Amino acid sequence: MSRRVLIADDAAFFRKLLREMLSEAGFEVVAEAVNGREAVEFARALRPDIVILDVVMPVKSGLEAAREISRLNLPLKIIMCSSIAHDTVVEEAALSGACAYIHKPLDKAAVLDTLVSVENMDF
Repeated sequence: MSRRVLIADDAAFFRKLLREMLSEAGFEVVAEAVNGREAVEFARALRPDIVILDVVMPVKSGLEAAREISRLNLPLKIIMCSSIAHDTVVEEAALSGACAYIHKPLDKAAVLDTLVSVENMDF
């Protein structure tokens, strides 16, 4: 079962909240990135099982980071996370390599259900 997670979001409060949720549920948060460029670097170096990317981040957006991480051909799954719920953004996330989309504000049960569902996906 996949348990190593990379969180990427420019909001420290969000990273802390998500880290606490995941840690309580038995996931290991291997790193926290503050922008898309760091997310790509951490994904390449640490090879987490799951990467959670905010859509809107400085330096490189979550969508750009998802495309770049997908091109690394690593055995990981990407989840996008945002308060933006427009169908076009959700569709672009899927085209960028994301297999799931979490909406902010976070609902703990929904977040954990999404992660467990993603863990069980085969690619």
